[in-house]
Amino acid sequence: MKKLVRKTVEASLPTKYGNFKVVCYEDCNKGQHLAVVRGNVKNKKNVLVRVHSECLTGDALGSLRCDCGPQLEKALEVIGKKGGVLLYMAQEGRGIGLMNKIAAYHFQDHGMDTVDANLRLGFRADARDYTIGAQILADLGLSTIKLLTNNPKKIEGLEKYGLKISERVPIIIKPNKMNKKYLSTKREKLGHYLERKGVVK
Repeated sequence: MKKLVRKTVEASLPTKYGNFKVVCYEDCNKGQHLAVVRGNVKNKKNVLVRVHSECLTGDALGSLRCDCGPQLEKALEVIGKKGGVLLYMAQEGRGIGLMNKIAAYHFQDHGMDTVDANLRLGFRADARDYTIGAQILADLGLSTIKLLTNNPKKIEGLEKYGLKISERVPIIIKPNKMNKKYLSTKREKLGHYLERKGVVK
């Protein structure tokens, strides 16, 4: 397969979750992605990995409409303790971009769920592609990983490009009154698992 990513620069990243190394990658369309690495992961087996698609409203602004911000925080917390990689992908709005995501919010304000809003805008329910993510993880020296996710499609997407998922690790987030419908939609229409117990609490 043609290589679609290149590593550009890396640096140390001290955080409240521990000291990480941050590695920047650029894809063939000039998209920029970050690998946030805790410990020595190169050529290690069963490394804990979270592939997180950027969500400006949830990750940076604390939106209660989704569970993205809390998932990001929990993933950094557990990887900070156990070691591994958090891959932060430039795939805003499940791949539709920031402006279209806000347009989808507009339709949700008028009664649609997150899936129907994306479809109304002419997109797939989930437009993300994991080719780039799989290539970045391979470049970091990973081949067999434990994936921190509730999304079975993410497992399929990464395994399609040669990564072996030895274990799916649930990420447990307590719902709030604003995102209950969103989480139900992810479970019922996108097939996400929403366990009440798991390694991350």
